[in-house]
Amino acid sequence: MLASPSSHSIQLAAIKLTDAEFRQLREFIYAHTGIALSEHKRALVYSRLAKRLRHHKLDCFEDYYRLLTQNDPEGDELVEMINCITTNKTDFFREPHHFRFLAEHVFPQFRARAGASRRLRFWSAGTASGEEAYTLAMVVREAFPLSETWDIRILATDIDTRVLAYAESGEYTIEQASRIPDGLLRRYFYQGEGENAGRVQAKQVLKDLIRFRRLNFMDDPWPMRGLFDVIFCRNVIIYFDRPTQRRLVERFAQLLRPGGYLFLGHSESLIEAGHKLRHMSQSVYQNQERA
Repeated sequence: MLASPSSHSIQLAAIKLTDAEFRQLREFIYAHTGIALSEHKRALVYSRLAKRLRHHKLDCFEDYYRLLTQNDPEGDELVEMINCITTNKTDFFREPHHFRFLAEHVFPQFRARAGASRRLRFWSAGTASGEEAYTLAMVVREAFPLSETWDIRILATDIDTRVLAYAESGEYTIEQASRIPDGLLRRYFYQGEGENAGRVQAKQVLKDLIRFRRLNFMDDPWPMRGLFDVIFCRNVIIYFDRPTQRRLVERFAQLLRPGGYLFLGHSESLIEAGHKLRHMSQSVYQNQERA
């Protein structure tokens, strides 16, 4: 016998997201995340935030906005709202030309640094579920022979706490791992057995290189204490408006060491970030400042 839908489910199905409510939420989301939502994202906002109304047993989006702005002193619901609204799409070895450029052009420069410290810092900004960070770790282990004796760290950040927890676990389905070459998959991942069949688990040799942390690009200042040799921020800034894109790229440039590299997504271009970044390859830029 089929269960009858609850009265609240019926109520929720009848809820409308009014123009005023959508405008309020859109402005609130922009202020706290920098994400610019156009009118055609209205259905997305409705579908993703409706679950928060259901969770709190609220009857309208105006009540939810009031919760966010007046009854969330610790910011817990703000975090949940951000987790719902952000889009997390990534893959292992996505845009593989970037990793070839890293191995063939960037790493040889690092190895040839005369008198430089044996220290490298990478940042996977907007790492989502972590595939980019683990790909970077594999490329470092494979293409940088000195990785065992150098001090190398990969910072992986995202605004979404749930995907960060997933990334830190290092566990993926076989389908998610399908783009990892077989040799690398055997070398750097355990194959699940029994109840974990169909899944893979990143080995500690990769995990030791990566630190996962929450970061909101709108925070000022960012908590980093040093400069990076390589920053990956790919297919992230497309979610921001042009002024925010420009500010973000400028901030990335300020965090690059002289000679360091910024990798953007294939659909993204450098947004007037001054003259210190020079285009080197497809969506790859180098800080031209001298040490």
